[in-house]
Amino acid sequence: MSSNEASSSKAPPPAADDVEKLLSREATAFQREVEVERILKAFKLNPYDILDLDETATADDIKKKYRQLSLFIHPDKTSHARAPEAFDIVKKAESEVTDKAKREELDAIIKQARTLVLKRLTPPLPASTPDNDPALRGLVPPFKVQVRAQSRELLIEEEVRRRKAIKMNLANEGLEARKKDEEIASKKRKVEEDKHWEEGREQRVDSWRDFAKGKKKKKAKIAILG
Repeated sequence: MSSNEASSSKAPPPAADDVEKLLSREATAFQREVEVERILKAFKLNPYDILDLDETATADDIKKKYRQLSLFIHPDKTSHARAPEAFDIVKKAESEVTDKAKREELDAIIKQARTLVLKRLTPPLPASTPDNDPALRGLVPPFKVQVRAQSRELLIEEEVRRRKAIKMNLANEGLEARKKDEEIASKKRKVEEDKHWEEGREQRVDSWRDFAKGKKKKKAKIAILG
């Protein structure tokens, strides 16, 4: 076989656009794994952190972001071992931030954190200070970062209180349950005692009769001897 024939039998080099597609797929796969890691490391008590959204996000913003994230990190589209866990975390965050009562509670805590950060500034600023106020520019760390950090502390405190309350309720429920069990056991014992008492009534009566007859015989015998 000639050298020309050998070279012609080799596979043609990949086209430039094929290489770009391959690199693009690899980059996308890497980005999916990075996003999974971000979600896993996000602060779990703040759905905004998980969804990578601002507190001012609208319902449409939340819906759009959730759809984007859930498709991007879907376990069927990434080989990351913890993709299913990240997917569930995103789903839970979306359900919490779209729940009106839960979002209002979350926003109230973030508002409280914002107020605390403003009060700590020198000079202190009122709670009505807008985010674009010139006094908030150039802060280190940035104002929003400080608010997120303060929100984290307040959310942790709230979660600790919530868990303590649950633990206390469970303890009280356990105490009440034990009391009820003791009352039921006491009633059962009383029923059993009454039953045994009734069952032994005839025997006690017969024993008393025998005892009474014995006393009469002794008295009669003493009278004859006298």
